[in-house]
Amino acid sequence: MPTADEPGKPHERPVLEPVRVLRPRNTDALAELFRELTENAEDTEGYEGYESVPLPSAEARTQELPRVPPVLPVKRPSRGPGRRRGAVAAGAVLAAALLGFGCALLLPDGDRASAARTLPAVPPASTAPPADPDGSGTLREGATGPEVTDLQQRLRRIPDVYADGATDGRYDTVLAEAVARFQLWYGIRGDETGVYGDDTRRDLESRTG
Repeated sequence: MPTADEPGKPHERPVLEPVRVLRPRNTDALAELFRELTENAEDTEGYEGYESVPLPSAEARTQELPRVPPVLPVKRPSRGPGRRRGAVAAGAVLAAALLGFGCALLLPDGDRASAARTLPAVPPASTAPPADPDGSGTLREGATGPEVTDLQQRLRRIPDVYADGATDGRYDTVLAEAVARFQLWYGIRGDETGVYGDDTRRDLESRTG
């Protein structure tokens, strides 16, 4: 059993020197084998376990391939009248389908369609003149007749409204200005300015008896 070194003494042990280990290489043996085979390639009868194999000739190794048949051109079918008729028929069917689909989208449903068919006819518009907003007996510029004469006579009784005005039965510009003056002075606002309506008529008749 080794003992511990005493303190103060140098450590004494044998010095190890490097040792070179030579190992045979497999590649060297393989190269030697190939070299022997190459040197004795001509004389192979002396080796036991080897059998000479005859190599095939160049003609035996070469085989002639069969000829490829020529490629015939593909004939396209001619478009005769039968194909044209088929294309026209297909186009007509497609157009009819599209037309039917569009009509189905545009037309209303069954209830609305039946209601539209049963709606009564709208009567023609009446040719009667519209009602006058100032009353049925309204007189305005351009009117003529005995009612205009009565208006002229009544306005002459109102001071400074239609002084010395004509009583010829024509509703002219002078008479319209007199009516507008009467409406302004007496605060009549139910009729148009210068138009002899129901409100102006009632007020004038009440003042002239």
